[in-house]
Amino acid sequence: MKVKTILVSQPAPKTENSPYFDLADKQKVKIDFRPFIHVEGESAKDIRIQKINLSDYTAIIFTSRNAVDHFFRIADEMRFKVSDNLKYFCESEAIAFYLQKYVVYRKRKIYVGQKTFPELVKLVKKHKDETFLLPCSDKLKPLIPQVLNDLKINWHKAVFYKTVVSDLSDLESVFYDILVFFSPSGIHSLFKNFPEFKQNNTRIAVFGNSTVQAAEDAGLDCNIKVPTPETPSMTMALEKYILDVNKK
Repeated sequence: MKVKTILVSQPAPKTENSPYFDLADKQKVKIDFRPFIHVEGESAKDIRIQKINLSDYTAIIFTSRNAVDHFFRIADEMRFKVSDNLKYFCESEAIAFYLQKYVVYRKRKIYVGQKTFPELVKLVKKHKDETFLLPCSDKLKPLIPQVLNDLKINWHKAVFYKTVVSDLSDLESVFYDILVFFSPSGIHSLFKNFPEFKQNNTRIAVFGNSTVQAAEDAGLDCNIKVPTPETPSMTMALEKYILDVNKK
């Protein structure tokens, strides 16, 4: 069946030069965006219940921009003055750059990894005497605590925000040729909103092995799997698929 409509389970891109807009224009398909999950911050009271005292920590590990936002939000709610001497360990350059929203970059001790957590750990290992705080969501990857525990460092996890299923009830009678997912949480949201969902002729596009596993565990057929050597991005994979099926 030809592809005319696509729903991407993420917020719409903020930049006009998004490859999704190029794809829609070139292939003459309609692409809608709708986050299937969203983030809700914990309160300062919730953080205290976790027995977290921000003054106890000399270093912060950031694995996402959400973690940055909610750490400084909580600090503000607690009226905690963040020390100029606090060290920041950021999983990627993008997170480190985002940190500038809250601190003067050149005046802080910021250590930057190369996109993956194991690479960041090499930097953490050089500062084993610090007391580390990991502000995170309730959906923390098991690899992260495992790697930090292996280092035998003084660290604590604190849930600063939660991943919550979005209300999609208005989509109950709306059908798309392709649904695009980027996380197991998105798959969970689909069935939380629509327990009786049947795939039928809907094609499923998924990014990452964990998302593929979640989709297959839920009984879905994954028609488009990303990344692959030939199609490392979702838009490339979608375009290839559309070209294949729409020419028939």
